[in-house]
Amino acid sequence: MSTAVLDGALPDSGDRSPSRAQRPDGNAHNNTVDDIQQIPIIELRGIQRTFITGGGVEVRALRGIDLKIHVGEFVAIVGQSGSGKSTMMNILGCLDKPTAGTYLFGGRDIRDFGPDDLAWLRREAFGFVFQSYNLLPHSTALENVEIPAIYAGLNGAERRLKAEALLTSLGLGDRMDHRPSQLSGGQQQRVSIARAMINGGNIILADEPTGALDSKSGVEVINLLKGLARQGHTVIIITHDPKLAEHADRIIEFSDGVVISDRHRDRPDALHSGAHGSNSKLRELLMSRRVPSPLAGVGEAIRMALSSLTANTFRTILTLLGIVIGVASVVAMLAIGEGAGQMIVERISSVGTNMLTLQPARVEGRRNAPSTLTFEDADAITESIPNVLGTLPEIQGNYTVRFGRQDYSTTVTANTENMPEIRNWPLAQGIYFTRDDSETYASVAVLGATVANEMFPDGSDPLGEYILIRNVPFQIIGVLTRKGGSGFGGADQDDAVFVPLKTGALRLFGTRVARSISVAVDDIEQINVTEANLVEFMTVRHGTQDFRVFNSAELLDTVSASKDIFTMLLGSIGAISLLVGGIGVMNIMLVSVTERTREIGIRMATGARQFDILSQFLSEAIVVSAIGGVIGVASGVGIGLLLAQVGAPIKFTTSPMVVAFCCAAGTGLVFGFMPARKAARMDPVAALANE
Repeated sequence: MSTAVLDGALPDSGDRSPSRAQRPDGNAHNNTVDDIQQIPIIELRGIQRTFITGGGVEVRALRGIDLKIHVGEFVAIVGQSGSGKSTMMNILGCLDKPTAGTYLFGGRDIRDFGPDDLAWLRREAFGFVFQSYNLLPHSTALENVEIPAIYAGLNGAERRLKAEALLTSLGLGDRMDHRPSQLSGGQQQRVSIARAMINGGNIILADEPTGALDSKSGVEVINLLKGLARQGHTVIIITHDPKLAEHADRIIEFSDGVVISDRHRDRPDALHSGAHGSNSKLRELLMSRRVPSPLAGVGEAIRMALSSLTANTFRTILTLLGIVIGVASVVAMLAIGEGAGQMIVERISSVGTNMLTLQPARVEGRRNAPSTLTFEDADAITESIPNVLGTLPEIQGNYTVRFGRQDYSTTVTANTENMPEIRNWPLAQGIYFTRDDSETYASVAVLGATVANEMFPDGSDPLGEYILIRNVPFQIIGVLTRKGGSGFGGADQDDAVFVPLKTGALRLFGTRVARSISVAVDDIEQINVTEANLVEFMTVRHGTQDFRVFNSAELLDTVSASKDIFTMLLGSIGAISLLVGGIGVMNIMLVSVTERTREIGIRMATGARQFDILSQFLSEAIVVSAIGGVIGVASGVGIGLLLAQVGAPIKFTTSPMVVAFCCAAGTGLVFGFMPARKAARMDPVAALANE
């Protein structure tokens, strides 16, 4: 809104100096307080208003009106239906603009005013009293009176005190919390008068103020208007009733869009009869610097959004449903993606993400060459290469294990005493074999949890018992804790029996070389450097690179990248649902704007700027989406918990929930903007005429 004002008050969007106005004779004039009663507050010069009907017919509602209205006058504009008086009221109140001619307010041409400048005038200078009251049906009497003060930027406590004082003075002190449907016609009209007065009511525009009232209520309303005129307010009544017009000091009669008479009742000096008593009011208007904050009315917009939601419960539920489904889909699907990814990563991590694994490789010129990874290689790697925690040479095969009369086929692995530390696999019972057990070829074994359960289904203690592997007896000295599935195909890691390395090599596998050597790295950040050192060391040691190295960290990175893609895919499916919900919000908001067109007109007539209307409907869309976002997050969590009960891998994280909620609110912002913009750009006159 333009901030330039007449003598620091009235808005000006033109290039003229804010302290200059034009006299009727065209000479520049400084508007000082002494000049106030010399300059008409309203001056019309050759005002014309032409409408084009839907069929293209031109209708001339006003045909060159010249009119001056001074501060403090009590004026009645009379005429039959179609005479142009209602069009004149709309132009006087800056609800409509003339097709041609000049409208000066306080000496300023309103053609220089932008939409927000005109809203400033409607808010600060005018107060409207309509025949049909034009009260918001879902707001109380007190809330209806407060509306212009909200847009003027008054704080809640101040505007409430003013509204209560006005309603009390009008005899409605015990009806403040009543809605319009709970008030009589006369009471509703008094509420509209209080609304017109809350920002000062310097100029009261009353359109057929008694037209919808019984005779008693009509007398009360006209007495109120006469009282305001005596207090110095400029009162303009638009009516077709000559009896009502006779209460005014000045009667202007319209016919076919022109003024046919302009007379002062009883007193020819009535032109300035109220000027002295209202100089202070005009001075306050012209010198006022009340400029509301750009955010004035946002709180009211949010309150009205909540009120609208409760007023249309079923429609609100349907609107929320699309947002709820979209957000719940995002939360639940991302939780599934995170859970599945975490499960895979944990299974790989159970093998060891800090592991380098050496395996024999085919050497050129030799086919089916035996493994050359010796037990001594493992010790040399531990002693010679930095950043190595330890090594684990292994030989593995599938054998049938017998206990008593029970046979069970499982995996038998021969390795060294440091397996529990390197694989992070503690024991549930007993101990793990030692290096001495390997050096002395001791026939001892440690069982995995699955083998222990299969061989001893009655729950008896396996420690000290003997099992046969290839008819070689092995004494059970320990049972490992349950490890679960591996990261490769989900194989059961607990379905295994472990024996000392050299014992297994001699008595079971018949070999003196390892089929693989696992190397545990201390600092995983240096794993690639350690891998390069390992390759160089083993190549020198063997004279050729007859091995290959697998880096578990690289595998984990690959799996993590795949998990991210999988999660993104699931999130995209949820986002599509959210997009559909957003389209639903736009559709419902467009319907809401159409249904509430009259409300928009009322708010504009009481001084709402375009930004105020925009923020109200935009806030409504955001509030709907935000509530849907909260419910959607809760629903997504609920769905995830249900899926977890049936065994689905679920992992909830805060980030997807926050992102989903923000996306829901953002959806309201994006898809609510067009309907809100449509509402903000409505023509006040057309909006008020909507039924």
